[in-house]
Amino acid sequence: MPMIEVHVIKDVFSTEQKTSIIKKLTDAMVSIGGENMRGVTWVKIHEVASGDWAIGGQPLTTQAVRDLAAGKNAA
Repeated sequence: MPMIEVHVIKDVFSTEQKTSIIKKLTDAMVSIGGENMRGVTWVKIHEVASGDWAIGGQPLTTQAVRDLAAGKNAA
């Protein structure tokens, strides 16, 4: 029974986007292990508060992630 855990910054992804993440990751596992994997594949999304996740010693904020997604340099 696979458990896929995804960590994201809170308020970056909408409910619809998180649903899509869950569906597509489940579909990926099914494509590898067969249709019988669908009912036993767990996907868990963990939301981390803005600023509570850091890269290279710099806190990562919701706005910084949005900027990166838009192709801008994060401050």
